[in-house]
Amino acid sequence: MNRREAIQRTALVLGYTITGSALTGVLNGCKASPELNFQPVFFTNDQASLVGEIAEIILPKTTTPGAKDVGVPGFIDSLLKEVYQKNEQDDFLLGLAEFDADAKKTYGSKFMDCSADEQKAHFKKHHDAALAQSTGNDSSGWWNTGGGKDKPFVLKVKELTLLGFFTSEAGATQVLQYNQVPGPFQGCVPLETAGKTWAT
Repeated sequence: MNRREAIQRTALVLGYTITGSALTGVLNGCKASPELNFQPVFFTNDQASLVGEIAEIILPKTTTPGAKDVGVPGFIDSLLKEVYQKNEQDDFLLGLAEFDADAKKTYGSKFMDCSADEQKAHFKKHHDAALAQSTGNDSSGWWNTGGGKDKPFVLKVKELTLLGFFTSEAGATQVLQYNQVPGPFQGCVPLETAGKTWAT
């Protein structure tokens, strides 16, 4: 199985089509990998910390690694720097700034200074609003492949977080099923036998 097929199957797991720039980055070799001393190349340190906290809210550490554990913030940073066009980068940074500014307006503190409960509530508010905004928009909505121009900021972060996580070694082997050399094809298998969704 090649990388393109793996990403297409990951997209099915996520439930929507991956935007063009994100797909291009992964096909060109961008992947999440844990880094002990993550040094952003695109974000400022404050922006990288903010993106990291949002990613961890989306995929927190449980019995499996969280977004930070597998290096998702570094993946997003590299992808934006190396693959995204200038207008897409600017849109992402604008959305990040507006997300942070709204936290300050709502709670009197920047997102990173809010409590964990306030951070989760703030993300949920934006996430719910983004889903409501996107409902029924099947031609230019958040699941399109046109670069995500019309996609709300939190859904851009969610897409990149899930993409980074499920293309990491931990995401593919500990959450999804991974079999580098699959056995014979079995077209009809009971769900309880098949178990978890396949990574590749």
